[in-house]
Amino acid sequence: MYAAPDRMHKPDSELVDLVFDYMRERLQYDPVPLDHPGDGGHLREALTGLLNDHGNNPADVLKLYDHELSRAVISADSPRYLSFIPCAPTKAALLFDMVVSCASLQGISWLEAAGAIAAENQVLRLIADRAGLPATAGGVFVSGGSAGNLSALVVARDTARRRLGVGPEARLRIAVADQVHSSVKNTFNIIGVEAFPVPAVDRRLTGAALRAALAADPHPETVIAVVGTAGTTNEGIIDDLAGIAEVARERGLWFHVDGAYGGAGLFAPSVRERYNGIEHADSFVVDPHKWLFAPFDCAALLYRDPRLARAVHTQDAGYLDVLHTEGDEWNPTDYAYHLTRRARGLPLWFSLAVHGVQAYTDAIEAGLRLARDTAQLIRDTEHLELLHDPQLSAVCFRRTGWTHDDYYRWSRRLLADQVGFVTPTGWDGETVARFAFLHPGTTMEMVQEILDTMR
Repeated sequence: MYAAPDRMHKPDSELVDLVFDYMRERLQYDPVPLDHPGDGGHLREALTGLLNDHGNNPADVLKLYDHELSRAVISADSPRYLSFIPCAPTKAALLFDMVVSCASLQGISWLEAAGAIAAENQVLRLIADRAGLPATAGGVFVSGGSAGNLSALVVARDTARRRLGVGPEARLRIAVADQVHSSVKNTFNIIGVEAFPVPAVDRRLTGAALRAALAADPHPETVIAVVGTAGTTNEGIIDDLAGIAEVARERGLWFHVDGAYGGAGLFAPSVRERYNGIEHADSFVVDPHKWLFAPFDCAALLYRDPRLARAVHTQDAGYLDVLHTEGDEWNPTDYAYHLTRRARGLPLWFSLAVHGVQAYTDAIEAGLRLARDTAQLIRDTEHLELLHDPQLSAVCFRRTGWTHDDYYRWSRRLLADQVGFVTPTGWDGETVARFAFLHPGTTMEMVQEILDTMR
């Protein structure tokens, strides 16, 4: 037997050295390779018998991970990963993520983790200031935009129920445009509200369209909130946040802004004015594991008035009474649907403290420039067609004459050759190509190499 129960929680220098050596090697990759999708049959065979009664030599297990499992994972932190929304954490953030994991922090309460929570709140304050939210704003780090949107919209629903004096049986609706993130639509199913669809104008939700839709509806009183998007996932488009905020104030609607991807642009002076109106948001989500260079899983959820969230999310139980005291208490568990949570904002805090905020601004601006330069390159290429001028760092384009199957064959070939990970997307029912630029290490030479494969 390799590890008896009395040894499981004791220091094992051999294991520590093995893992540290592996992590040093991984952190020193420059650039990080893409790697490949896995083959299910091969992976099942490689894992057969591993979880047994007697354990295994740690060197053998780590070798299996290194040679088999890690090679069947496409690396989201590669500068050639240009699909979906990449993740490009700083080395400082990755290293401190290991520190947080080693510390076994239970980040739910001030009682248990005041130091960690104070640091997380410092970052939340920085983000709130960039959004122009008041000094009273506050929130919590959750796992991702889906968790943030769910937690915020539950508060919107319950706040409206109290204001209207209605129960769970009442019909309530939340205004959205068709470009809203899929997690928002999923949230509606979970919390029992309906979508109030508003026609998009040039792929944006606008205040004028929202006002007209409400005026034309026979029961506008059932619309209790509106979701604006600060950077749609597919195209990076920012809604008319100022116009939406004006209508929300007129109608008494909760104004939620989903900036999971694009909210980081608040740190970029070249695009900051496009976010005007976000300062009126009642809740706001941005994912630092996207464009603020934190590791998975890290999303910042902010409330204009955290007391409203606390009234909804605070969990009551005898064993939790000790958490609710006076003074500096700030219990992250009171601001989202969770109880147990990692102090997932600490790696971002450490990296910001080490590198400084200006380094983040510079890195975000680099992604914006790359998108603009790529858009111009596409305009100048005869067989390519730009589908929209990039507002942020997503670029959608078509290759004239290509069909759905052509794009998918091209995408598979790019990955097989390790040239890039660029998956097709949909555009008004048509299959097209899309770049998502976040990694500061992505270069125009890489972009040109990828576009050259479309000849």
